[in-house]
Amino acid sequence: MNKIQCLRTSLALLVAVFGAANLSADVVETKSGARIVGKISKIEGGSVVVSTDYAGTITIKQSEVTAITTDAPVAVRLASGTRIDGKISSNAGTVQIAGADGVIATTVVKIAASWAAGGKDPAVTALERGWAYQAAVDLAGKTGNKEQLATGFSFRATLAGAQDTLQFYTAYDRQVSDGVKSADQFKAGIDYANNFSGAKSWYVRNEGGFDRVKDIELYDVAAAGLGYDMIKKPKQTLTGRAGFSFRYAGYQNPITVDVKSAGLDFGFSHRLQLDNSVWVNRLSYVPTFEDFANFVLTHESSLELPLLSSQWKLRLGVATDYNSQPGKGVSRLDTTYFTRLVLSWK
Repeated sequence: MNKIQCLRTSLALLVAVFGAANLSADVVETKSGARIVGKISKIEGGSVVVSTDYAGTITIKQSEVTAITTDAPVAVRLASGTRIDGKISSNAGTVQIAGADGVIATTVVKIAASWAAGGKDPAVTALERGWAYQAAVDLAGKTGNKEQLATGFSFRATLAGAQDTLQFYTAYDRQVSDGVKSADQFKAGIDYANNFSGAKSWYVRNEGGFDRVKDIELYDVAAAGLGYDMIKKPKQTLTGRAGFSFRYAGYQNPITVDVKSAGLDFGFSHRLQLDNSVWVNRLSYVPTFEDFANFVLTHESSLELPLLSSQWKLRLGVATDYNSQPGKGVSRLDTTYFTRLVLSWK
């Protein structure tokens, strides 16, 4: 074989390879005449998402799409509710889905959703409840001029569905500096919220524990009320709460009067998903009916940064605890700065 024949053979092989690559790609055509070649990741919420080698992920308005072709079967749910798994092809404005039981002819606008063939409908998955777990630990120490040891642990289990969320949580913090405790606090709680109508919800919660540095032998706050989602987006939520509460605080020092009173319950929770981190803020304000000047205010803000694994994160934050009428000789305000290693799993 001479050089010319070798060159022709190489060119033919290149053409065959590139031709096969093109044949194995999905194609989306738009009203403007654009032809996007890649892999259709999904069709959802009026958008067609295409993954390409040359431009990354492209999201196209479904109303602008005139034709769709897939090289392999995909799962499709039509606006009527019919589901079929098969290859999609287009011809003169008509979309055909060829499945194992035949061919369905429809249009692009009547495709409600599409996902990987054989997979579960995302709309069904969104309605299912699922447990998620998160454990965090931090340990800091110092020797030399001062001996200092700080330990902390927290755990949260969340059962979330499309309509309601149930959370169990617990945490313990202890700090010792030169043999003197500066923190010795434990808490455990349960929180349930039910979105009964759009952005509106009702909730019940209970939290109890102790704080030996603040001389609190036992405390408990039980509350119930209504919530409202002021912001509810895929990457950001802001929920406000207002309700009634009953607060108990028993002090070890007999000079301090125990708190046993009904009252109000106000709270805010905010979560913002950034590009590579999560910003979380929580605020709670509980005044008593007996004396509105007697209240507790708690706040926590944290930023979670991903580590090498998606399950491991680093949480940096600050927590404040304000008691307007603390025990004798105890400061009203406590502020804690923390750095925690977080493990999340399902």
